[in-house]
Amino acid sequence: MRIEDTDPDRHNAIEYPMEVGAPKFAPVPIREEKDKAINVARAHANQEYERIMEQAAVLMRQAKALQARLDATEMVHAAKFSFSPVYGKKYYLYQDQSLGSYRLVQNSPSEWSCGVPAGWSFCQVVRKLGDSTWEVVED
Repeated sequence: MRIEDTDPDRHNAIEYPMEVGAPKFAPVPIREEKDKAINVARAHANQEYERIMEQAAVLMRQAKALQARLDATEMVHAAKFSFSPVYGKKYYLYQDQSLGSYRLVQNSPSEWSCGVPAGWSFCQVVRKLGDSTWEVVED
């Protein structure tokens, strides 16, 4: 197939310049362009994946904290106590070996005048929150 200089409409369809003063151009390397596009797409996808995983980690921490509060709430509601707990105040949970249940009291292990009652073992410090759940307090 021969393209003559008299057919200027077809000059833009060929891979090489047709005139001496025409700018040099080369065919676009499609494979390289695809590789670049895939690498850019992977970089953006990895960035988005890392952001989503950070959000998932935050949600998992919140879920674990909520589960710990629910466990503490169940433990306190299964305990025996003879007072009305105040929101925000610390209480002490003991396990009563003789009854096989828990007891919620206002005295810490160091506040008993003659020591912790026999058969009781200290479990944890809890605090009642405003939503009526209980949280474990680290002392």
